[in-house]
Amino acid sequence: MDQIPLKLAIIASGGIFAQWIAWRLRLPAIVVLLVTGFVIGPATGYIDPATDFGDIYRPVVSMAVAVILFEGGLTLNLAGIRETSKAVRRLILIGGPLVWLMTALAARFVVGLSWPSATVLGAILVVTGPTVVMPLLRQTQLTARPASLLRWEAIVNDAVGALFAVIAFESFLVVHHAEDPTGLVVSLVLAAVVAIGGGYAAGSGIAVAFSRGLVPEYLKAPLLLAAVLSAHALTNLILEEAGLLTVTVMGIRLANSRIASLAEMRRFKETITILLVSGLFLLLTAALDTQALRTLDLRVAGFVVLVMFVIRPIAVFLSTAGTGVKPAEQLFVGWIAPRGVVAVAVSGLFAVALTDNGVVDGAEIVPIVFGVVVATVFAHGFTIVPLARFLELTSAAKPGVLFVGSSGVTTALAKVLKEQGVPVLVADSEWSRIREPRLADLPVYFGEILSEDAHDTVDAKRFAAVIAATPIDAYNTLVCTDLGPEVGRNSVFEIRSGPRPPERQSLSFTLGGRPLTSDPEMRLLDFQLDQALGWGFQATRITEEFRYAAYKESRAPETRIILWKKPSGRLVFFTSTKSGSPEPGDVVVAFGPPKGEKSAGLHERLTERPDGAVTLPPE
Repeated sequence: MDQIPLKLAIIASGGIFAQWIAWRLRLPAIVVLLVTGFVIGPATGYIDPATDFGDIYRPVVSMAVAVILFEGGLTLNLAGIRETSKAVRRLILIGGPLVWLMTALAARFVVGLSWPSATVLGAILVVTGPTVVMPLLRQTQLTARPASLLRWEAIVNDAVGALFAVIAFESFLVVHHAEDPTGLVVSLVLAAVVAIGGGYAAGSGIAVAFSRGLVPEYLKAPLLLAAVLSAHALTNLILEEAGLLTVTVMGIRLANSRIASLAEMRRFKETITILLVSGLFLLLTAALDTQALRTLDLRVAGFVVLVMFVIRPIAVFLSTAGTGVKPAEQLFVGWIAPRGVVAVAVSGLFAVALTDNGVVDGAEIVPIVFGVVVATVFAHGFTIVPLARFLELTSAAKPGVLFVGSSGVTTALAKVLKEQGVPVLVADSEWSRIREPRLADLPVYFGEILSEDAHDTVDAKRFAAVIAATPIDAYNTLVCTDLGPEVGRNSVFEIRSGPRPPERQSLSFTLGGRPLTSDPEMRLLDFQLDQALGWGFQATRITEEFRYAAYKESRAPETRIILWKKPSGRLVFFTSTKSGSPEPGDVVVAFGPPKGEKSAGLHERLTERPDGAVTLPPE
């Protein structure tokens, strides 16, 4: 019975399940993927990719890496590196070659590899891996500069490191008279021109075709995928692995073009990339040879220590000196350099090539690279968050709330949350409305929250929730729909301005956010009316002696529970959870009347002014 379909299903489902476990337990995803891959591969022997998938295994891995790098390029907006452009250039142009040189020397004199193997190994370990760096950045919430440095270095150096490995291997062939030196130079120059120029031209052509409506919407994402695979394969015909540089340049060019549908395509590519990263890590870990793993000894351990604690920090400090990068940021970037899929994939390719050309120790490259990958993934995955907090490089140590629309209601709620240690930001495009939160000493963003500038400076992904409460219902819906994929569909809320429209005039359930309170008909005006009567937002801690049942009994029946904050800092919104209630240690935030006062029948005495505010006439 052919078990290939079953094994493919296990790889796909196992990778996604590992990602879910990592999310649930708040562990680095790559750590769980490595453990899962080792279980289904070397530990049990159930999956052996080279044997199970034959000749197609290596090309599929190479194409998957190309798609991953392209998706990484799509995230690199040039506007996001204004402060770090010089540091990024030097980290790639100076730091990369420094790592190559020092790592090659360490491999030669510490591990004892031959010069060909040591040189190729040094080039491979230049890469830092977006497949590992990106998930770590998402969980860390770094400030802009170190995050930008790590993101750009990871994506660009993956392609550059692969090219370094190609140069090292081809140079070995020239030295051993297996290749003409002139032909090597011509291939390198031609590959550079085609990779950079071709990638830029391909990205520009696609941008023009999309902006002029030459491609229908339903074909845009499939066309991009086909273009990436084609560009990668065609460039590889000139020089092996040069296609990685082509697709990276192509992605960066598209990321900096003004294409209206780029956000949807980026999300599509991100979905594919998560599948590919999960599957590749399982495949590459499962492909490890247990016999080769036994060759790892104290020399390799010493080499790994040098790579992590000496070579990387020296390269970062030397290349970023005088660029404006602070010492704390240099220390952080000098430590965080996890290797990932590309390093393992490229090492397997060149290990075979070196062995086929008579380099006896060429096969030792793979277990050494895997040792570096495991050590860096575990060490950096578990230390990145505490180190960032220790060096004060986190933009928000706890999940925060983004308020879109400034008013007395959002200002009052934001103030209560801030007092409870929850990071908040109030955004509005009207200067007159932003005045109130500024006077309350709340962080504000003056501008359009859906603008390019906000995308580069606000970073909605660092917020645990978005509350849209502007006077325009359609705009609230637009904000929730646009930011939903970044924050989470269950974490976007809106306070309506007008009454809920009839069925025929209402929007699709797929648009907008959840109501903020259990009463979906409660409008922004209702909050303002109640505020004029003395209602307010109150934070109350639930204890063993004062449980949630007692809390509800002590409050007026019309009190609206908004959310509760867990001791870990996690926010649980009342309308986003269908089960569970506040427990001892949680802080409940609710909107209700002053204790002991009655408010029934007073709404009729309130008058609404033309500007939307309300007043309570004197007795």
